[in-house]
Amino acid sequence: MEKTAATQQTMEQVITSTQLLDHWQGHRRLTRRVIEAFPEKELFEHQIGGMRSFSEMVAELLAIAVPGLEEIVSKKTVEFREKSDFGHSKNKVLELWDESTEKIDMLWSQIGLERFQEYIKLFGQYEGTVQSSIFYFIDNEIHHRGQAYVYLRSLNIEPPFFYER
Repeated sequence: MEKTAATQQTMEQVITSTQLLDHWQGHRRLTRRVIEAFPEKELFEHQIGGMRSFSEMVAELLAIAVPGLEEIVSKKTVEFREKSDFGHSKNKVLELWDESTEKIDMLWSQIGLERFQEYIKLFGQYEGTVQSSIFYFIDNEIHHRGQAYVYLRSLNIEPPFFYER
């Protein structure tokens, strides 16, 4: 049987694009539940050991996910800008989180399978493939969620189970 490039790629594929998106969105659902677990004041003010508040970490996650995917889709470099216009409102944080979740689904559908191994320089500074950039988005979210778990435990709040995504 003769192998075409497409057949070879299919044979080597371990996870589909849809499965990767589902995996990421599972993490996003869990992070949303972590945001919900915080009392409003502590979401914006609680810190330990010089770490930022969780709302500031969420602002970073929001500044990476959709703008990063928009850059991947458009192939137009954008400047990384962390903004946190939450107005000390947990509801606003959750609203922006939900909006970005919908945008991720919409943008994801515009990334062809052939693009995942394409070399990019995200935000004009972070070099890698589309796939490695997406893995960074997920890993960074997990990292900050872990910090939030420490915050919640220090507030005597049981965080959501990490495996319930």
